[in-house]
Amino acid sequence: MLRAKNTCLLLSVFIAVFISATVSYAEIKIFEKREIAKKLKYATGIEFAVIPAGSFRMGSNNGDNDEKPVHTVTLDAFLMSVTEITQAQYGAVMGENSSHFSGDNRPVDNVTWHNAIDFCRKLSQSTGYIFRLPREAEWEYACRAGTTTNYYTGDSKDAMSRAGWWDGNSNEMTHAVGQKEPNAWGLYDMHGNVWEWCNDWFDSDYYSSSPDINPTGPDSGSRRVLRGGCWHHYFIHCRSAYRSLSNPDDSYRVGFRVVFGGYSPQIQSDFK
Repeated sequence: MLRAKNTCLLLSVFIAVFISATVSYAEIKIFEKREIAKKLKYATGIEFAVIPAGSFRMGSNNGDNDEKPVHTVTLDAFLMSVTEITQAQYGAVMGENSSHFSGDNRPVDNVTWHNAIDFCRKLSQSTGYIFRLPREAEWEYACRAGTTTNYYTGDSKDAMSRAGWWDGNSNEMTHAVGQKEPNAWGLYDMHGNVWEWCNDWFDSDYYSSSPDINPTGPDSGSRRVLRGGCWHHYFIHCRSAYRSLSNPDDSYRVGFRVVFGGYSPQIQSDFK
């Protein structure tokens, strides 16, 4: 009888330890990403948020034609800068700042796509980490943070005003980052303030043929994707699903944020 009780006790302990270990493994993976984010902030002065792996419905049936068809996309976890790159951060890496609106904690603006790529490349070379621009699917997934509304704060004009700076509340200028409501994953200013470059070429029909898992955008094109809207635009142009485009040499009202791309020494290989 005693042996049977001991066997049952040991089995119960084994099951409890097994379940605990399973839960702890998932927690450890999140912890590891948070630890990486701390290291990145120490190395770069840029704060990063953990964007968990998952799936979402990309696009909108109530938007423009290039936002259709709405389709399911699945992404691996990644780290994204909490705010748009500020003028202080940009100047520290590039040694210059040509922004129209001056202020260390304002987002850098007047940045071409090539400027943004150069920033990522120089930051990568100086730290040993790889940084890149977000892919379009990553940007929308991170912006939504699990929401299905026009903005991560809701659907209305007032909801947009809580999330970011647009033509109705900006006084025709950019503002210091991080003053509006963050989304559920801790990201600020995904709606408004400055347009944000994505890595992808723009293709209005890309959603019809986009891969379901970790899409990286078209292989070629003449314009690059812009997301998020800006201080000068109407609130509907700041929606999570709204897509815009620009010549990679254009810069007016445009900034960017960055994504951590890993540790590979082949720094150039992550830019296409």
